[in-house]
Amino acid sequence: MKGVHFLLLLAVVALAASIASAYDPSPLQDFCVAVDDPNKALFVNGKFCKDPKLAKAEDFFTSGLNIAGDTYNKVGSNVTTVNVDKIPGLNTLGISLVRIDYAPYGQNPPHTHPRGTEILVVAEGTLYVGFVTSNQKDGKNRLFTKVLNKGDVFVFPIGLIHFQFNQGNTPAVAFAALSSQNAGVITIANAVFGSDPPINPDVLTRAFQVDKSVINYLQKQFWYDNN
Repeated sequence: MKGVHFLLLLAVVALAASIASAYDPSPLQDFCVAVDDPNKALFVNGKFCKDPKLAKAEDFFTSGLNIAGDTYNKVGSNVTTVNVDKIPGLNTLGISLVRIDYAPYGQNPPHTHPRGTEILVVAEGTLYVGFVTSNQKDGKNRLFTKVLNKGDVFVFPIGLIHFQFNQGNTPAVAFAALSSQNAGVITIANAVFGSDPPINPDVLTRAFQVDKSVINYLQKQFWYDNN
């Protein structure tokens, strides 16, 4: 009987290992179109890897996060990103970092990170932050908000729309880590009204349930990217 139990346990472990090894890696870019010719390939779901023997300390280093970003723009904020493009050694490690500077009453507009959860800490100032859930059973999207002061920490779950707003009349600074070497960012207004080429106005008119002239006006605006 013990032999039967052992064989059953072995079969379960083998099945679990098979499932685990069959799991696809998380995408590190918006899409990855397959090509048969490796000479025409640019990425391997992220970046190619350097020979470990050729790695050096500089591959794991960058500087400059002590420098404030320029917040003189329409949204009043600036995001300085430290991802795999800045630190090659981040490749495959599943993490990145940003510094966010906010002018008085500036904001980091509603946006999403399709490939990463974000954890944010306030270094200076006061921020009103929040995120919106996906559709709940009642069909509604629940809003979670909090006012953060220096030293406070808040988490924005992966893929959910979120924002930060500087409520004070002095500049604010925050740092955030993201659970991807390239979390991606989709700023909602920019993507919807500033895509290239533009989304058909008839689609947006019905989606937002407003007059078509409103959509035409919004699509003609310059949508600033603070990243």
